[in-house]
Amino acid sequence: MTTDRRTLPLETPEPAERQSFDDPAAAVARLIELYERASHFLLERFVATLQGARPQARYRAFYPELRLRVPVHSKTDSRLSFGHVALPGVYATSITRPDLFRGYLTEQIGLLMKNHGVPVSVADSGTPMPVHFAVATQSDLNVPQEGVLNYSLRDVFDVPDLNTMNDDIVNGTAGLNPDGSQPLAPFTAQRVDYSLARLSHYTATLPEHFQNFVMFTNYQFYVDEFEGFARRALSDPESGYTAFIAPWNQVLERPEDIIATGAKMPQMPAYHLKRPDGDGITLVNIGVGPSNAKTATDHIAVLRPHAWLMVGHCAGLRNSQSLGDFVLAHAYLREDHVLDDDLPVWVPIPALAEVQVALQEAVAEVTQLDGYDLKAIMRTGTVATIDNRNWELRDQSGPVQRLSQSRAVALDMESATIAANGFRFRVPYGTLLCVSDKPLHGELKLPGMATDFYRTQVANHLLIGVRAMEKLRATPLERIHSRKLRSFNETAFL
Repeated sequence: MTTDRRTLPLETPEPAERQSFDDPAAAVARLIELYERASHFLLERFVATLQGARPQARYRAFYPELRLRVPVHSKTDSRLSFGHVALPGVYATSITRPDLFRGYLTEQIGLLMKNHGVPVSVADSGTPMPVHFAVATQSDLNVPQEGVLNYSLRDVFDVPDLNTMNDDIVNGTAGLNPDGSQPLAPFTAQRVDYSLARLSHYTATLPEHFQNFVMFTNYQFYVDEFEGFARRALSDPESGYTAFIAPWNQVLERPEDIIATGAKMPQMPAYHLKRPDGDGITLVNIGVGPSNAKTATDHIAVLRPHAWLMVGHCAGLRNSQSLGDFVLAHAYLREDHVLDDDLPVWVPIPALAEVQVALQEAVAEVTQLDGYDLKAIMRTGTVATIDNRNWELRDQSGPVQRLSQSRAVALDMESATIAANGFRFRVPYGTLLCVSDKPLHGELKLPGMATDFYRTQVANHLLIGVRAMEKLRATPLERIHSRKLRSFNETAFL
């Protein structure tokens, strides 16, 4: 049956009166109230249609909206990269899952109130909530594909709209909101909801489990070491870590708890070593290639992590390097091509001092080497990222000449993508790689050749990444979130 939407009356919840707040917690509580009202409205009516009820109306509910009006120029702390707007005006954003983002929203709203001395207001936005996202938190409920139901879904409910589900704000190409206000946050509600759904699909863990400090790797060996570290941490009451989450949302709270391994693994499994304040560590095994690296960071970015790092293997490009040496990236040669339309290759990706220092100090602590001695096992230089896994089989005159001209010291398929997306999404980033092969010097990655390397170095490398994250956790947020990542006209929200 095809339902003509023109013949159906429009049914919505009663419009919410706009309310003003000078308390961040109260504003967030109101956002939660409006979000739950809208999502429950859609959920109830959708379940009714699944049970056979003929749709009697077109059902629509709206995301809540947060709005800020700054009447005059405000003098703010110029050292801060977020928490304020540059010019007087009206700023607004649609909000989703305020329960999930309660801490983030409370902090961001509090900074706006402190820096500008004005309240915020909360009401319904003009952005419809797609039914797919309204039911996303119901683990036992899915939206059927078009044609399964006895009515056309889009004739009865709103569906995802690409006009409000894009990266125009973070890419710097967005104009004003439809009502003339300026964007207050880097992502719209629909864009956030889209990524929350994708995260569950790709990582097999709920967004609620993701921590504020994220590591990416391209080998299972690091996952095994991370699990071992997590079990040791759970056995230490002083560690501050309280749970370890494995794919399919398996919760381990004791070091002896077992992880079930029967289920098929997702494309990019995630593991979370949790702290009650969310400042634990997440490790995502993105596998090999820039496409996965972009996909993972595209979606994790909406969670607004405080830092992400690439900790994986690479090809060493210098004869002076040995298998097992570390490479600390301070520049990137981008030949991954997956971000060219969003972030042109002429955009420099700067090294972030706080992240670089944390990584170098972590290497020194774990290896017990420092100063000039550290140079024996670690190079700092340009990391090249390429989209051709078998690049060494090409005519060597082209690739090798470019690598030499760039002064690259290592090559992989993920690091520059992760760093570039960190730059694009204003998420502090860094890269520490470990040399697993040297194809330009006859040491190819072949079965059996790197066995000793894997056994002796992966544990140290993973521990260095964890230690660096713990150092960043102890660093004030205003220092981690560098002004290097902010453009001329930024959103107030981090």
